[in-house]
Amino acid sequence: MRTEAYSLPSSQPLTEAYIHRTDSRVESLFGYHSAEPQDYHKRFDYLEKSKHKRASAADMAAVLREWNSALHASPEAMASIDLLEQGAPVVVGGQQAGLWSGPLLVIHKAVTIINAAKSASEQLGKPVIPVFWIAGEDHDWDEVNHAFLMTADQGLRKLSLPRPEGSRTSVSRTVVTAEKWEELLAEVEQALPHSEFKDELLQLLNEMTKQSQNLTELFALILSRLFGSEGLVLMDADDPQLRILESPMFRDIIERNDELEKAYAAVAEQVKDCGYTLQSEVVPGGANLFVYQKDNGDERTLLFKRDGMFKDRKEQIAWSKEELLDLAMKYPQQLSNNVLTRPLMQDYVLPVLATVLGPGEIAYWALTGEAFRTLDMQMPIVVPRMSFTLVEGTIAKHMQKYELTFDDVHHRFKERKELWLKEQDGLHIEERFAEAQQAFRDLYTPLLELASGVQPGLSKLGEQNIGKILEQMSYMQNKTVDAFNKQFEASIRQLDRIELSIKPAGKPQERMLNMLSYWNRYGTAWVERLLEAPYSRSGGHIVVYL
Repeated sequence: MRTEAYSLPSSQPLTEAYIHRTDSRVESLFGYHSAEPQDYHKRFDYLEKSKHKRASAADMAAVLREWNSALHASPEAMASIDLLEQGAPVVVGGQQAGLWSGPLLVIHKAVTIINAAKSASEQLGKPVIPVFWIAGEDHDWDEVNHAFLMTADQGLRKLSLPRPEGSRTSVSRTVVTAEKWEELLAEVEQALPHSEFKDELLQLLNEMTKQSQNLTELFALILSRLFGSEGLVLMDADDPQLRILESPMFRDIIERNDELEKAYAAVAEQVKDCGYTLQSEVVPGGANLFVYQKDNGDERTLLFKRDGMFKDRKEQIAWSKEELLDLAMKYPQQLSNNVLTRPLMQDYVLPVLATVLGPGEIAYWALTGEAFRTLDMQMPIVVPRMSFTLVEGTIAKHMQKYELTFDDVHHRFKERKELWLKEQDGLHIEERFAEAQQAFRDLYTPLLELASGVQPGLSKLGEQNIGKILEQMSYMQNKTVDAFNKQFEASIRQLDRIELSIKPAGKPQERMLNMLSYWNRYGTAWVERLLEAPYSRSGGHIVVYL
């Protein structure tokens, strides 16, 4: 397998400063560092000493065992749960439950979690369990309801699932009907090109949708199929049984909400003082918790503190602290975390050695260090997610044919494409038209001067006249160039296919394309290539040639 490392900085300066250790002020926001070997031993020792502060490993294993059993999880995944029950730490990362697994970065995160757990296990000489935290409690439907596939006609097709009627509740509580699954599968069948794996893939997806009542369950079944043999354990943040275990932490978050608010605000000011932009807004009076309104179809409602009460944004519904504490004790399924309290909850229910985060996540996790300390906890080791670009064999051959590097495609593809076409132009069409236009100006300008000398008002008319003539010459030039380029339609298609595959719609592959395009063409061999690719605790980007 051929791979190559490629420097692809993120758009998050704070994240870059953490990864490359260029700003000690940023590093101090996290405590541990993923590239520091001794930090893994320190964190493991801390986990051993702080077991009494977390949910029972046996209880957590029971929750995970029940949920993964419902997925018909692999023996390797169930064995991982047994090890967790016996005290093994975990490497955990999470993502929203996207349609057909969402963009490729989801797969990249799962691969990083698995390889980070293997790396830590080798260093510690003890089992470390990979866990994928599915953010099924999120309610942003537009973020998860679509997937982009490469089609046979060199296009990009968006498949989407409109939000079912009803309240804006969590993804895990939003039911998808059998009819909708059938419609989506028909679109997948139509969009995917014919291949030796297509029939088997469609049959598998059909079986998965029949077992799924919502996007979270389908997402979990796909990840289980792809990574079950690696021992990856899956969990749903909106699992009712998990919520019961989370009850004590919910009570702490409610009871000490003012302290936590001050902690987030203090670090936010520190981050801004260091010259970095906040990735997550720290709102004055924000409780950083959601309530599901049972009387309103489990609408997920963000809470704010106003006048000694916890209220919704429009202040139409209110809860006292005592009422929320009672809810946390008796009906914790009606509570939910936001991005700032989720890290605390994750660390309470799991013995987190390290957490795998994307660039944006690292930036907002920087805000949580003081909140961890407020609750007498420590932020786990933050491991940057690896990213990959998959380059198919035909794409690599086309790149070689047109002398394009990966860097060319990523940063200057349009310019290189135009340059290649110009280099094919032995007639020098653009130059000859430019010469003709200049010659016309040279001949016509003295005539304009003559006309304006006869009557000054003719000057403006002459300018309009010359503009129209030059416009027509440009029109003829474009028509001539288009006609010439038709000789190279096959080459243009090849060039466009390179861009579609590597930087679709001008965006990184991992943020646009769905993995079904690769599963359809290669089976699951492409996943094995990702798992075999070099792993770095500092993250990084790897180009994988299939």
